[in-house]
Amino acid sequence: MQLTVEQKSTFEEQGFLLVEGALIDDDIDPVINEYTSYIDLRARDLYHDGKISNLFDDQPFQRRLAYICREFSDLYHEMDIMHFRGRECFNFLINKNLIDLVEGIVGPEITCSPIQHIRPKLPEGATPAGADAHVVPWHQDAGVTWEEADPHFILTVWLPLVESTLENGCLEIMPRVHGSGLWKHSSKPGVGTTIAEEVMPKSESVPLPMKKGDVLFMHKEIPHRSGRNFSDDIRWSMDLRYQSSGTPTGRPFHPEFIVRSALNPESVSRDHEVWCRKWEEALQESSQSGLCAHRWETEIRG
Repeated sequence: MQLTVEQKSTFEEQGFLLVEGALIDDDIDPVINEYTSYIDLRARDLYHDGKISNLFDDQPFQRRLAYICREFSDLYHEMDIMHFRGRECFNFLINKNLIDLVEGIVGPEITCSPIQHIRPKLPEGATPAGADAHVVPWHQDAGVTWEEADPHFILTVWLPLVESTLENGCLEIMPRVHGSGLWKHSSKPGVGTTIAEEVMPKSESVPLPMKKGDVLFMHKEIPHRSGRNFSDDIRWSMDLRYQSSGTPTGRPFHPEFIVRSALNPESVSRDHEVWCRKWEEALQESSQSGLCAHRWETEIRG
């Protein structure tokens, strides 16, 4: 599938584009199956070590992690892409059907940004103690990069692995307020990076329930948020970033890689092991150096 002229125009005008049924099960299921297998493997290790009382292997993908995390919360933090680094996750980042759509907005020279996440938003009450990184306040994605990326376009790609509903905390966005650049943000303890109250636009917001296979494209300046999960199931989703090759990602300390190039096809990276090694090295180095990924100073509570 490729984006139509009308769809591209909608993205330019609205600052977002929701493409229903853009991907099929064959695109998404390898990622789900990979996580399913990993969670099962970890559950068996944890059960053997006496850290959980049950394998919970009678629970489906949408629920099993939540049951485990109620007894061993550390597993929750192993799920994100840069820590998990699964082969099928990597394959999805370069999935032809997905990149065909991305090319309609970014162009033919495409780099995958290191800002990439998989988010298992647990049901309310099941999340480990502290802030839930998958419940996010109003923000622009431009606000979570270093200043080097400000002049450059970065596309956010958001998609659910299971149905995303009002009840389980689907995305909510403010259309048509892009084009004025980055607004002031702050980093609040227990909340995260959020648009400062004094610059928050008085604009109507739109919730975006989505089904598996739907894909949302967002301009980096479009404000959006994601609420709590009041269902019994996990809201699994992915959010990725793509941009024109040669432009800064705003995360120079984490690995980017080229996923498509008409000018230099040999530059495209398809080596999962190299990608893993680069992430391992980058995470170790950034941990040792104490680098701060975000530009906003954390507010101090009085």
